[in-house]
Amino acid sequence: MNTYAIDKATQAKAGSRSLLSVTTKQKSSAITKMAQFIKDNSTLIINENLKDIENAKTKGLTPAMIDRLRITDKTINEMAAGLIEVSQMKDPIGEIINMWSRPNGMRVGRMRAPIGSILIIYESRPNVTADATALCLMAGNSVILRGGSEAINSNKAIVTLLKAAVIEEGINEGAVTFIDNPDREIVKDLLKLTNLIDLCIPRGGESLIRSVTENSLIPVLKHYKGVCHVYVDRDYDLDMAINVSFNSKVQRPGTCNAMETLLVDSEAAKGFLPEMIKKFENAGVKILGCKETTKIFPHIQPAQESDFYNEYLELKMNIKIVNNIDEAITHINKYSSAHTDTIVTNNYQRSLRFLNEVDSAAVIVNASTRLHDGGQFGLGAEIGISTDKLHARGTMGINELTCAKYIVLGNGQLRE
Repeated sequence: MNTYAIDKATQAKAGSRSLLSVTTKQKSSAITKMAQFIKDNSTLIINENLKDIENAKTKGLTPAMIDRLRITDKTINEMAAGLIEVSQMKDPIGEIINMWSRPNGMRVGRMRAPIGSILIIYESRPNVTADATALCLMAGNSVILRGGSEAINSNKAIVTLLKAAVIEEGINEGAVTFIDNPDREIVKDLLKLTNLIDLCIPRGGESLIRSVTENSLIPVLKHYKGVCHVYVDRDYDLDMAINVSFNSKVQRPGTCNAMETLLVDSEAAKGFLPEMIKKFENAGVKILGCKETTKIFPHIQPAQESDFYNEYLELKMNIKIVNNIDEAITHINKYSSAHTDTIVTNNYQRSLRFLNEVDSAAVIVNASTRLHDGGQFGLGAEIGISTDKLHARGTMGINELTCAKYIVLGNGQLRE
């Protein structure tokens, strides 16, 4: 076992324990200072980021990866604004979720409490460093940050500023712990430290998440790929169906909540698909179609069954014509990654069936899949979107970074 990993995790555990006595005012003030330090030192951060950009170009990283890595003045402002938003959130710690009385007079309740020490493993985006730190801190958790090696210089610069804010507010510096060694074996060691780390949240591609899950002895909150669907029902509004479908795919295709497969009721296909396909193709979307789709539109490339499992993350998608809502729900529950799925319909009963029978983290009626997001849901910043079912499911805001403990208020009650 690597002593570096143990030392870092020990620091974080000490930080998490110290946070139990830190006030809301201290946490909020520390996060506000983080935002100010980030803005005041934007030149330093951007210069360090340029080193990462040059290294990424030398290593032959894709333009998309380099774009996710790049920090600009706009990124700095967004990072600072996100920190301010978190600093103004209601502190969840100590909130009484429920309380009830027992016949013997004692009162039993549940109270929100921190999870403890949280390991965040992420790729590319340096802004995650600030977002994750602020959310974990406001929820009373220490954070262990392990960013991708491609962003090492950017992350070091950001973490230095975040830690300075924490220390200035009198909070144990272990509350923000950074893994500055890119050795991948250290991650495997960290994932075995069940006595020091309480939860791991990986953020990145499917291969990263599977690797973490396979190697971890610590509970892992997973966000697998986003194979999202829009189903256009036979009772549909044409403009709404076109707008929702188009926004779900085209507004930002490289995100996990972008649509990958459009399902269309057979009774809606001839009235809806000609205009819809034209709009997609004018936007540069490559379309693969089922047999029924290619019969109507011979120029569309046939889809293989395996294509329906794909998360394209680009301007590429599938279209499948189904006979009814039963086939649509069956298709979604088979091929979906249980992330986000939408129905477009004017039929109330079928919308209820869709809500009840589609087994996904977010099920939406008459709105874009792209709306599955903490900010859009009114939850503020998010740590990610979980496709797990235990502890947290769907967009994970500040409350999802807490757990609950029972509290009992008595006056001498004993068990007979």
